[in-house]
Amino acid sequence: MTSGDSRSLVVLRHAKSAWPEVPDSERPLAPRGRRDAPEAGRWLREADCVPDLVVCSSARRTRQTWDLVATELGAITPVIHDARIYRATARELLGVVREIPAQVRTLMLIGHNPGVQELVLLLAGEADGYALEQTRTKFPTSAIAVLRVPGPWSSLEPGAARLTDMVVPRGTKP
Repeated sequence: MTSGDSRSLVVLRHAKSAWPEVPDSERPLAPRGRRDAPEAGRWLREADCVPDLVVCSSARRTRQTWDLVATELGAITPVIHDARIYRATARELLGVVREIPAQVRTLMLIGHNPGVQELVLLLAGEADGYALEQTRTKFPTSAIAVLRVPGPWSSLEPGAARLTDMVVPRGTKP
């Protein structure tokens, strides 16, 4: 794999949500989630992981997470809200990723557990440091996994990616 052939897949679990008396898909972010999501955006900017395209679940908490992350990126990034991501399995998420045009070099997928955690574990054939062990142990709200992907999205296979980072940015309480 040459660096010109590789892509980056950034997998973000939505920030912490509240549990009001609304349907699950309409749950908003909790105060902690509103603090953590901008911190995730700052981490992405500083790590040079600003996406070319975002595919985001249509659930309210994921849309709110993206809105807060986006304010910190210093770039305008197109976003697709895809209802298929809500409650998707790892294999279903992989199918969504495989539909992405080859010219997209850095893709961010914003979704829900257990699907996003299982997707990272499905794709990561190799990992740097303790990233894979951390991901297996827990993929909490606002967790970010960065995978290096060889070749075009359409040919992405299980075990083909390298997990380079797994972080959980947290904002500070006022």
